[in-house]
Amino acid sequence: MSVTLLLGGARSGKSGRAEALAKESLLDVLYIATSPQMQDDKEWQQRVHKHQQGRPEHWQTLEEPLDLCGALNALQSHQCAVVDCLTLWLFNIISAGRDIEVEIEALCACLTKLDQQFFLVSNELGMGLVPEQKLGRDFRDAQGRLNQAVAKVASHVEFMVAGIPMRLKEKL
Repeated sequence: MSVTLLLGGARSGKSGRAEALAKESLLDVLYIATSPQMQDDKEWQQRVHKHQQGRPEHWQTLEEPLDLCGALNALQSHQCAVVDCLTLWLFNIISAGRDIEVEIEALCACLTKLDQQFFLVSNELGMGLVPEQKLGRDFRDAQGRLNQAVAKVASHVEFMVAGIPMRLKEKL
């Protein structure tokens, strides 16, 4: 098992780094997109389209907003996975009314039992202002707990700043 967690702020280069690492693996890539469908938001659709256009055509894409463990379990031995991103997955989990702690625990258990390479993208939300609304604070806190849990089981953790990866954890 090799789990690489890529953390950073908005537009820090997380997705590009995950994609570059997946290419370097020389494995077939399964790109797991967790984005919610927001058909009424044209700007969001443009962002999704830009992400799609930036990926190689031969990569397989799976849109899976909730069942991340199911998607990871379907991975073949000749594949690696890019999961973009855990923050949107968490948003989907909360929106669906699921138990956040149970879902995080299940994801980490799934990651530790599988033998493939995974590149997981996640936002670091805890470095800015404290959100004014309780919902915002609760989400920020849940994101921090998710990042800590995944970082604990990850073999590699990088923090992206201005497109530059900073290694935080590396198991050889």
